Amino acid sequence: MLVSAAEMLKKARAGKYAVGQFNINNLEWTKSILLTAQELNSPVILGVSEGAGKYMCGFKTVAAMVSAMIDELGITVPVALHLDHGSYEGAKKCINAGFSSIMFDGSHYPIEENVEKTKELAAACHVLGLSLEAEVGSIGGEEDGVVGAGECADPKECKMIADLGIDMLAAGIGNIHGKYPANWAGLSFDTLAAIEQEVGEEMPLVLHGGTGIPADMIKKAISLGVAKINVNTECQLAFQAATREYVEAGKDLEGKGFDPRKLLAPGSEAIKATVKEKMELFGSVNKA
Repeated sequence: MLVSAAEMLKKARAGKYAVGQFNINNLEWTKSILLTAQELNSPVILGVSEGAGKYMCGFKTVAAMVSAMIDELGITVPVALHLDHGSYEGAKKCINAGFSSIMFDGSHYPIEENVEKTKELAAACHVLGLSLEAEVGSIGGEEDGVVGAGECADPKECKMIADLGIDMLAAGIGNIHGKYPANWAGLSFDTLAAIEQEVGEEMPLVLHGGTGIPADMIKKAISLGVAKINVNTECQLAFQAATREYVEAGKDLEGKGFDPRKLLAPGSEAIKATVKEKMELFGSVNKA
């Protein structure tokens, strides 16, 4: 059964670890992540961007697939199905589709409009028992058409949003979607510390762009209130590399190696390995 992310993140915030959000793109992605979470006894958040939702035939299809898969695989760890970087309209669609958690990304609006829309969605989510993530500042780079310049969030604006009754807050602290460039300046821990001071020690903070951030920075971010870390690109890269190796080795030409179940298997195993590595780094193993 799908659950709100609120309780798992409260526990993570108090226990000084982070729950991973791993974005899903198809059945193989979803199955690999769920099985790894179950194996490691870790809570997990399945992220779905609006583009990925459209690719998988709509949010209702995604919710039905994930719910059925949890049942068929006998998954007992807490699982949240979460809209990633949702628009205002997209958030309402996911609420109606059966998602258990929503992100509304109003960071590109003036702060007053971000506050207004976030407040409305917070009320709707809480009536239904769903968790809500909001964003202040922007995450650098591009993900599924959502482009950010990477501005660090204003701690005062973070408090304005946090006070609306949201369950988790994403704040730009120099993090970037996709691969990090060689000249990346790193995370702004001064900004993160100032945000934590403004919003209080009980508000779970969210770190987007988790791919490629050094382990020491991840651990420091968790110590400063980050309780949810998003990973997408790293799973994509692992899947791509394993699939390429399989094809370049000619294994797709051996026997029935062209069978999509065989062709996609190495990539699926690579996703499992990546998720396992991240859950161990984030400290969520045996926290279900």
